[in-house]
Amino acid sequence: MTKKEKQTKDARSIPNVSLVKPIPSMGKRTATAIVYCEANFGAIDGKTANGLVRHSERYEILSVIDSEKAGLDAGMVLDGILNAIPICRDLAESLEKAVTVPDYFIFGMAPSSGMLSLHERGLVLEALSHGMNIVNGLHEFLGDDPVFKAACAVSDVEIIDVRKPADKKDLHMFTGEIAQVTCPVIAVLGTDCAIGKRTTATILSQALNDRGVKTVMIGTGQTGLIQGNRYGVALDAIPSQFCAGELEAMIIKAFRVESPDVILIEGQGALSHPAFSTSSFILRGACPDGVVLQHAPGRKARCDFPEMVMPTPAAEINLIETFARTTVIGVTINHENMSDAEVSSAILRYENELGIPTTDALSRSPEHLVEMVLGAFPKLVLKPPVAA
Repeated sequence: MTKKEKQTKDARSIPNVSLVKPIPSMGKRTATAIVYCEANFGAIDGKTANGLVRHSERYEILSVIDSEKAGLDAGMVLDGILNAIPICRDLAESLEKAVTVPDYFIFGMAPSSGMLSLHERGLVLEALSHGMNIVNGLHEFLGDDPVFKAACAVSDVEIIDVRKPADKKDLHMFTGEIAQVTCPVIAVLGTDCAIGKRTTATILSQALNDRGVKTVMIGTGQTGLIQGNRYGVALDAIPSQFCAGELEAMIIKAFRVESPDVILIEGQGALSHPAFSTSSFILRGACPDGVVLQHAPGRKARCDFPEMVMPTPAAEINLIETFARTTVIGVTINHENMSDAEVSSAILRYENELGIPTTDALSRSPEHLVEMVLGAFPKLVLKPPVAA
């Protein structure tokens, strides 16, 4: 069998890691950036950096800072594919490799504390001193800090606090107008946090658009917003009274402005997870017609909660369909800690047990994601995309 024949073999057989395709960027990137992810690149708490390396519509990522993986290629670390984004040991090396001073310094980690350490405060101030703007996805709003404010004034730069919500007077309550959205609304939920919901939603959105099904993705977390989602809101930073309404308003806006065939909602946390409540707000605010469930069969316990055993997909599906008037239309797998054979076995097992399509968004053909959606919503029609 030739290499090409092996690559085009039944898409449900797991390819080599080198066949995992990077997610293409859909927009023109005009700003350059360094992403800080010390000791976490490729790990769960480095999900913002991981996401930006795989896909960014807004920034051209020049390098990643992680001294533990310095000298490696970021694409090889994540997916086994060279992408020419070097991993550097520190800010000095990243600046040395850049042709000019990058436009932005992005804090690429999502620690459970949501706060900067003392060392990281010094690093951000150093980046500001070099004339870089800061993109901050933490719960700590650096733009409100007098020290950072003063540093911004000196260097004539700005801090973008991605999670900072609008004033309460400008926030929306839920109205029920979501019923006016007539295209399918699909939420990508999961059995845990940091499990690949955003990655799967991004790949599915691209796959549908590539096949002429106009799809708009609504971001609900800091990473998607930093990547460049046109529509979105960082739900975990919104007062709970307004979460459902803010998401509803964003979906309605996207529907009226874009006239899409499909709206995809990036999930957050997990409905069954006691530490997170955003999944409940997504189900209430979006009133999705269908749900794609992301699961990691190789993950034994919840992130940051080793005493909490992971739920089964069947249990999560039952909870979702009991909580909301919706249907889980398919399962997608995160293949962390799994061999190719184990992923292949899991796909067959879940399809047999649950009676719904199952695939792996990163290591399988995106056709399976498209088929999952078309099977649930047969009125959708594939057509050649409109040329830009």
